[in-house]
Amino acid sequence: MATLKLNKKNNKPGAVDKPEGERRGPLRGKGVSRPRQSLAAAQTERAERQAAFEQRRAAEEVQQQQRPAAARPPRRDDGPRFEDRRPQRRSEGAQRPYERQDRPERGPRPEFAGEPSRRDPRHEPQRHEQRPDARQEDRQEPRRDQRRATGPRPNVRPPEPRAFPQRPAPRHRDDDDDDDNYRDPSSEGERLSKHMTALGMASRREADEWIGAGWVKVDGKMAVLGQRVQPGVKIEIDPRAHKEQAKQVTLLLNKPIGYVSGQAEDGYEPASVLIKSANQWSEDPSGLKFHIGHSRGLAPAGRLDIDSTGLLVLTQDGRVAKTLIGEDSKVEKEYLGRVALAGEGAPMARFPAQDLALLNHGLELDGVQLKPAKVSWINDDQLRFVLREGRKRQIRRMCELVGLKVVGLKRVRIGRINLGHLPPGQWRFLSPWERFD
Repeated sequence: MATLKLNKKNNKPGAVDKPEGERRGPLRGKGVSRPRQSLAAAQTERAERQAAFEQRRAAEEVQQQQRPAAARPPRRDDGPRFEDRRPQRRSEGAQRPYERQDRPERGPRPEFAGEPSRRDPRHEPQRHEQRPDARQEDRQEPRRDQRRATGPRPNVRPPEPRAFPQRPAPRHRDDDDDDDNYRDPSSEGERLSKHMTALGMASRREADEWIGAGWVKVDGKMAVLGQRVQPGVKIEIDPRAHKEQAKQVTLLLNKPIGYVSGQAEDGYEPASVLIKSANQWSEDPSGLKFHIGHSRGLAPAGRLDIDSTGLLVLTQDGRVAKTLIGEDSKVEKEYLGRVALAGEGAPMARFPAQDLALLNHGLELDGVQLKPAKVSWINDDQLRFVLREGRKRQIRRMCELVGLKVVGLKRVRIGRINLGHLPPGQWRFLSPWERFD
């Protein structure tokens, strides 16, 4: 077994052993700390320094007093006060320190004695001809304050309103029109865009866009925005407008519960967020592929409540929207509603026949008579509604008037278009051969 042996002696060559009791030097340059001074020693040292300072100061003052006045530097108290330093007026006959006594007194210059000199700036006629008058006016009329006064100013006439020339109204005519037979189109007739909508040519928005693009002519002349026309005018539409209209798409969506038809409200998302490539129905018969342009400008043509499901139409075409929700629309909407009636038993067996007749015709909402509807039983707790109008929550409010409560509501048809097998949350394109009316 090995044993470790420590040698306490310094084996370095040239090293000298220190005698016992000798203090070692500081390591790493730390040095020896100074012993702390006591309070009495500190006070004594401070008193000695103060006494030496006062003695030195007293000696300096004695030397200052023994020095002659001429050799002493001027003190701040030797000079005059601030109020005594003003320039003194020189008395008559007093001589300036820099003035020579043997210098003869000079007389007036010859150029000032007679005619004025051209060098004299006081007699330049061009520069100072009108200046004395201006100064005189300044002396006579005091300076006015240009700042806004806080109170009413007396004897101040308000500025008269400036009259601007009246701009003539724009005239929608060609250069070859006769001025004598000209009539302002904005004074009579129906607005052109509204007249085109009534004829079924386009929606109001599309008509305004076509007119602004220069694609519409009235009686052979280019139409302008805001133009009014009389019944029976000849309206011509450029084929480019129909091509642009053909590019607009219409989508059919099976809206699930929890989505609103239009814009987002009360924290619920709009149904338009479902229009994306992943939600397109795999069995779409149109054969069209979705791209981002198909989701721009989509608007619901008819609404569904947040608690209702079924067929929802989203379109970019104003003609489709007018066909479905226009004032003169006659397109039918078919709904299937599951209802409940207070009490025991099936609602169909206990529901009075006269109340079913009221659902078909005879009810009022908001003081307005409802149009005739087709309401019939499908099974014990389900009703079929066919309407030609779309009031807000119409079916639910109709059922409340006769004692029924709608538990579920689904739209299955709009005009000739059926919901079919379209799954909830998915959509498809309206094919070119499909029509609602």
